[in-house]
Amino acid sequence: MRPPYELVGARPDPTFEISVDGRPVPVVPGQSVGAALHAAGVRSWRSTRFGGRPRGLFCGIGVCFDCLVTVNDVPALRACVTEARPGDRVRTSAADSGPEVSGR
Repeated sequence: MRPPYELVGARPDPTFEISVDGRPVPVVPGQSVGAALHAAGVRSWRSTRFGGRPRGLFCGIGVCFDCLVTVNDVPALRACVTEARPGDRVRTSAADSGPEVSGR
């Protein structure tokens, strides 16, 4: 399957990587951290306090706070509205609490 930017003839800058819980994740310039995680197949990276239900992107517009991450040691950023930058170090609460980041 071709990436969407190829379908419209866009010519984005070269991709780069960010580190998410120590793993490299590819990023297309202009993507949010949440969009990069979603594109990499990561669907959840934190869980609810009660019940441990998986959370990741939900609203995608910065309203719900389900997608919180720590970027470059700045905690509680919404992944859906935080633009990924080359060299960003992203830490998820899934990594802090023990379970691995889930691809589901």
